[in-house]
Amino acid sequence: MLLAIDCGNTNTVFSIWDGEKFLCTLRTSTHHARTADAYFTWFSTLISHYGIKLDITDVIISSTVPRVVFNLRVFADRFFGCRPIVVGKPECDLPVAVRVDAGTQVGPDRLVNTVAGYDRHGGDLIIVDFGTATTFDVVDTDGAYIGGVISPGVNLSLEALHQSAAALPHIDIGKPQKVIGTNTFECMQSGVFWGYVGLVREICDRIKAERDRPMKVISTGGLAPLFQQSEALYDAFEEDLTMHGLTVIHQHNKDN
Repeated sequence: MLLAIDCGNTNTVFSIWDGEKFLCTLRTSTHHARTADAYFTWFSTLISHYGIKLDITDVIISSTVPRVVFNLRVFADRFFGCRPIVVGKPECDLPVAVRVDAGTQVGPDRLVNTVAGYDRHGGDLIIVDFGTATTFDVVDTDGAYIGGVISPGVNLSLEALHQSAAALPHIDIGKPQKVIGTNTFECMQSGVFWGYVGLVREICDRIKAERDRPMKVISTGGLAPLFQQSEALYDAFEEDLTMHGLTVIHQHNKDN
């Protein structure tokens, strides 16, 4: 069995892959001080709930938080007796090399999404990931990552409004019933919701124009379905895109 770990700025996701399907997916908050023992205690407790007999032989990690990688490496080595593959490290081979400016470090999550998107949809893609940041990854015809766009995430924008403007409350994002708000809550909700609809549409349109070719738009991340309610912004939504990409990269490294 393969244990795929995706560590983001907000949450860390663990999924067990048996070679054909994911048996379960577990989430915990990302915390750089969490020890290998603490990971295992949390992980094994939840696994027992699913009734899964642990037979982990391989581990692959994608992490946008470098400080957690050490303890995740120790977790894999101590409890499963394996050296994990870490996306973005020299020993981790990608199916197609990235094509960006020399010296540029591309986030592991963006590399994984690129591999997964190409595996499922082919080339000429724009992958929109609604995470802590809202990112746009451009995938070339042959599956290479060739650049993209990074903008503030939806919840990050809401938190910034609340923190920086004393009179503005903390709100949850949702689709407003109308554009023109008649109270503070509605005004904020409309600004964020329709602002991000416009942001996604405009950036994708400009990428397509710059590339001068048809491109599919693939979305992922928990808030992606919310924005699809308003307009046909994407051609497809992939809930498990990152996890799928980790299985593809793992298999590629095992085969080579």
